[in-house]
Amino acid sequence: MAKKIDEEALAEAYNRALALEKAGDVDAAVAAYEEVLAIDPDDHGGAAVRIAAMGRGETPAKAPDAYIETLFDQHAEVFEDVLVEQLGYHVPMLVRQRLQQLKLGPFKRLLDLGCGTGLTGGALRDLCEDMTGIDISEKMVEIAHEKDLYETLFVAEVEDFLEDNDEEAFDIITATDVLPYLGALEPLFFGAAENLTPGGLFIFSSETLPAEILAGRAFMVGPHQRFAHADGYVRERLTATGFDLVEISDINVRMEEGQPTPGHLVIARYLG
Repeated sequence: MAKKIDEEALAEAYNRALALEKAGDVDAAVAAYEEVLAIDPDDHGGAAVRIAAMGRGETPAKAPDAYIETLFDQHAEVFEDVLVEQLGYHVPMLVRQRLQQLKLGPFKRLLDLGCGTGLTGGALRDLCEDMTGIDISEKMVEIAHEKDLYETLFVAEVEDFLEDNDEEAFDIITATDVLPYLGALEPLFFGAAENLTPGGLFIFSSETLPAEILAGRAFMVGPHQRFAHADGYVRERLTATGFDLVEISDINVRMEEGQPTPGHLVIARYLG
């Protein structure tokens, strides 16, 4: 039996942690976030990621499932407006442009990992016969379902789905805005390989930081609580999991407080 969370104590500790973080008192903020984790070990508030963003503690292998689910369930209704209109997020259209310029497609079966409200599905709908979308947030999937873009939709954590799925293989897998919530990429890349036909394409976006900030690390949690990945790490993991790099482009993933967020758009082919 999961023990009931003391919501009042949790809210108090979390708000105190946020205030201390804002005030720049890192030691006290970390201690308060550790209290948050003790009250809520599933980490719905992403305390572990916030500690890492302040440069303390171990960098987690990924953002906690409970945190991602809560974050996107809360923002589902306003998600597209905020992401596209306010943050200038156009990665799905960049994916479409690259596929068309490289003369890749049309595709039989697409798997859209972290499909959200269906932005990538909408951008690629006319290039694919059959589309499956996966997202951890039930509210996001409900919105995608209303758009009637996908033949199949699942509420699931991406890595779990890839590991458990025994449906027919896909000839294209997309993961736009998934990597910022993952640190270690092995489970995602292995999972994608397992679910692709030989010669199938894997297309994803990632965020990065300057080499002097990454300081030799494969990945780290950046100032906005999202994971940034080193270009070399992405390339090396792709090769190790049986992919051939088609192209890696420098992109601006989104605006954050008026500043561009540098990242990569990666197209890889599974050698099979």
